[in-house]
Amino acid sequence: MSLKRIDLLICCGSGCVSAGSLKIKERFHEVLAEHNITSEVNIIETGCMGPCDYGPVMVIYPEGIFYKKVTVDDVAEIVSEHFVKGRPVSRLMLHDEEKAIAAQKDVPFYQKQVKVALENCGYIDPESLDEYIATGGYEALGTVLTEMKPQDVIDLIKESGLRGRGGGGFPTHIKWQMVHDNKADEKYIICNGDEGDPGAFMDRSLLEGDPHRILEGMMIAAYAMGATNGFFYIRAEYPLAIKRIKMAIEQAKEVGLMGKDIFGSGFCFDAEVRTGAGAFVCGEEMALIHSIEGMRGNPTPKLHILLCRSWGKPTVVNNVETIGNIPTIFRKGAEWFSSMGTEKSKGTKVFALTGDIKNTGLVEVPMGITLRELIFDVGGGMIGNHKFKAVQLGGPSGGCLTVDHLDTGVDYESSKNAVP
Repeated sequence: MSLKRIDLLICCGSGCVSAGSLKIKERFHEVLAEHNITSEVNIIETGCMGPCDYGPVMVIYPEGIFYKKVTVDDVAEIVSEHFVKGRPVSRLMLHDEEKAIAAQKDVPFYQKQVKVALENCGYIDPESLDEYIATGGYEALGTVLTEMKPQDVIDLIKESGLRGRGGGGFPTHIKWQMVHDNKADEKYIICNGDEGDPGAFMDRSLLEGDPHRILEGMMIAAYAMGATNGFFYIRAEYPLAIKRIKMAIEQAKEVGLMGKDIFGSGFCFDAEVRTGAGAFVCGEEMALIHSIEGMRGNPTPKLHILLCRSWGKPTVVNNVETIGNIPTIFRKGAEWFSSMGTEKSKGTKVFALTGDIKNTGLVEVPMGITLRELIFDVGGGMIGNHKFKAVQLGGPSGGCLTVDHLDTGVDYESSKNAVP
């Protein structure tokens, strides 16, 4: 980790990149050099920070100053005012009726969120193994491989109440248990990154923003079920996600976190990326497996309703977000995770908020949150003086929340009462 005085975190998720954040980063390097203070500022590319409607966004630490809708032309003013004179640039902060909101922690968009799968997204450089390790990365894997038996791992996941986040909500431990109990000589685990719902970008943001987390979660799952090979199936429309997962795999191999005898435990594991061609049906488990095998991605019946097979071997297919929860569960405990959510659905859920609301973006909230809270408290309510009309939850599968309005001129408070 850097010992420089100031950390400048620039969101470089796909949304902010498309809005120009990489050009903003280049401009900061130029202006800091002009002021001869390059050595005092550590510029960090992060994954998605969440509030995509405000992009490009950036946060400056140690104060946690949050800037929105930054442009290349704003960079010189930020350096001159904030870095040189120590005065935040008020016009680039989020404003409400009473004040300019300076600190990221005070932005209403974040108030009801609880970050588990997204805990590192927007806070670390996703291309830095050192930064992931500095935030506790691979501690869970080390503990699992050196202190726990595979059945202990499955039992802890069962205790946590983790269910699949891909749409089906199936208890994760049951899938793992079936493959664990199978005596096959070879087993596989697949991370399903074939996210295809219109308006959905949860899996993409996790793969882009915290690739080592997904890799660590996959290895913990593989150890529990006895798999030694894993596949990331990621659609070709996600080039940044593909790049960063491949980079994470190579970085892990270089330092011995992947390969043979990991942590001296005798556990061996390797993983590779397979790219999907964009067929929506390949998000279905058997169609995905056939695509990985090099065949047409057609769904076919399973030999057992809960057991998939690739190359004739037992296989577990887990969604990106499901896997993203695993390292945190093992670091903080099953009881901690199960303390959030509802009786039957524990933990949190990542949503992509889209549509006619003020705060579109990536959010993570506890299971059981009401639509009213999600749309009006996190999402900020309808754009303009419009009345809430409808919400579409999840598209064909899960995770996307799209909101529409009626153009009736009803004020914010009136529309707020329309949602249960």
